[in-house]
Amino acid sequence: MRQYSLTGKWSAGDDPAKERALSENAPAAHAPAGPPRAGARTAAPARALPAALSALPALVALTAAVLAVPDPVLRVVPAAASALGLDDAELAGLLRATGASLPALLLTVPPAAVAARRLPAGAVLATGAALLLAGLAAARLADSVALIAAVRVVQGVGAGMAVPASLVLVWEHGGRRLRAAWAGAFAGMLILAMPLALNAVPAAGSGSAVPDWRVALAPVPWPAVAAVALALVLARPLLRGHRPRGAAARQAERGPILLAFVPAAGFTFLAVDAAHDWSPGARLVVAAAVIPALLGLALAGGDDAAAGGPSGCAIVMIAAGLLCQPVAGPLAGLTSVTADERQDGSGVPLLPFALAAGAAVAGALAAARTQPHRAVAAGCVLMIAGVLLGLVAVPHTPWTLPPALVPLGAGAGLALAASLRDAGAGAALFGLSLCFPALLAGQLAVLSLQASLLERLRPVTASQRADALLGAYHLWLAAVAVAAALLTVLAVRAARRDRRRVRPG
Repeated sequence: MRQYSLTGKWSAGDDPAKERALSENAPAAHAPAGPPRAGARTAAPARALPAALSALPALVALTAAVLAVPDPVLRVVPAAASALGLDDAELAGLLRATGASLPALLLTVPPAAVAARRLPAGAVLATGAALLLAGLAAARLADSVALIAAVRVVQGVGAGMAVPASLVLVWEHGGRRLRAAWAGAFAGMLILAMPLALNAVPAAGSGSAVPDWRVALAPVPWPAVAAVALALVLARPLLRGHRPRGAAARQAERGPILLAFVPAAGFTFLAVDAAHDWSPGARLVVAAAVIPALLGLALAGGDDAAAGGPSGCAIVMIAAGLLCQPVAGPLAGLTSVTADERQDGSGVPLLPFALAAGAAVAGALAAARTQPHRAVAAGCVLMIAGVLLGLVAVPHTPWTLPPALVPLGAGAGLALAASLRDAGAGAALFGLSLCFPALLAGQLAVLSLQASLLERLRPVTASQRADALLGAYHLWLAAVAVAAALLTVLAVRAARRDRRRVRPG
């Protein structure tokens, strides 16, 4: 049967796995049949070493790119305002400037994904890592709101190039284990990025100008340094795996990815515009409207040979974007607020978030031992359990955090790795293009809920303000648990539908 794809073309065949085999593994089709040669045993380790060398800069660059998402500038707003000579009316502009990295990253991912499939992915990765490092280095020179915005945009563009290029490199150089490692690192860093950034930024006293307030613009630069260094040292292995692709395969992949760019651009414009003077309720409506639009694209992509995955890859990517950072990041912020109130210099406890990141990697590696559709369902259920357990987590009591964060990390890693197992590179990049709009929607929703509750309650003391923020966070957890349940149902149905479609006979 012939299918009509998102690109507007009729594609032959009703087997997505066969379609991917023709587009991605064409060189293997001409391999001679027959018994293996005597030197075949030594050839596999020889090929595995370049694959591991190529995956190393990809994973390091992925780590550096995700670390560009958090915005811990709230810890140094008084110091930054004093150093820049800003009054209270200009603080909103400062916060918009420091938050420009995520919209820039979101808009860069789709075209960078297309570039990584047309050009050597190693070159795209190295360029993105170099831009990211340049933005981090220039952060220490920013002395105005306009320059701060420019620095953060450069960081977002560099990160937006590095993330899809790292995924393409893993696809070209590695097998299922490296894909699982990428999924685990991605989910783990989405959870760990905000506490790392918050702990790297010292809390400034009210109204005092500290010399290092700009560290909030580049809190953790060392992974970007390591990514650029590895890209320079391993330039030849990075470029060696590039294979020319046919025009038909490139067009089939390009259409769905660029199609995702249209709603992403529209949502980014609305989110940036809403940050100016929209009410919290209006911003919440914008955030709530994004998820159904993304789900519509994901479900439509499931019928496309180049964008659909047999385990609901796009839907799982949306779930990971909506649940990981928007759930773990505000929790890290609440623990930071309570630590600042104690004034004991303890900061955010990293151990619970590190355990969650480790659980994400472990869950991703465990996905290879079970059937993908079952692993996707189990991972989504674990994420929902982690969200619900977050309702009983107490920010100033660190031992209550792992019961919520560890299932969230393990579920995200398990579901992501399982959904990527049998998906093609085009389907993975299509899902990745939907992941970051979901992440931005989650951030906008939780921040709007917190702003709305603060406006309504008008807390006077720091303790009352912390309680209001925690109450809004609990409202967000309840809402996102319902959304996660819907995403789970849709992901499981998509996986079952695609299994029936590819079943022989």
